Amino acid sequence: MVELKVVVSDPKTGRAYNVDASTGAAGAVVGKKIGDEVDAGPLGLAGYKILITGGSDQTGTPARKSLPGAGRRKLLLAEGVGFHPVMEGERKRKMIRAHQITPEFVQVNARVTAYGEKTLDELFPKVEGAEKKEKTKERKVRK
Repeated sequence: MVELKVVVSDPKTGRAYNVDASTGAAGAVVGKKIGDEVDAGPLGLAGYKILITGGSDQTGTPARKSLPGAGRRKLLLAEGVGFHPVMEGERKRKMIRAHQITPEFVQVNARVTAYGEKTLDELFPKVEGAEKKEKTKERKVRK
């Protein structure tokens, strides 16, 4: 059974929304590649089109658009997705997932390219208690 979390980002508002996609809805994304545009109707976003921008599997291994296929490979990376060098000229061999979305993926990142009739705020109402709580910081007083 395929279960994915699709994180849909709205470039107009800058907000991101989580969509839990079970077996049927995940079929709209599984088999696609990073950079493909997908109809988001099966995900509950009627009229929307999304562009797949990335993802990761259950171990946290990121997917890279430049790696063809569907598996995991170790690549010698100098920059980009999966490795951020600290020193100039630094390279490292890292495990990277290929660009095709498979059932092993846990999270898929996407961006809205075409909007539907309803706004995303209407489709994803705010949950009570999700508001940011003000943090109260107690100070220690020295005697």
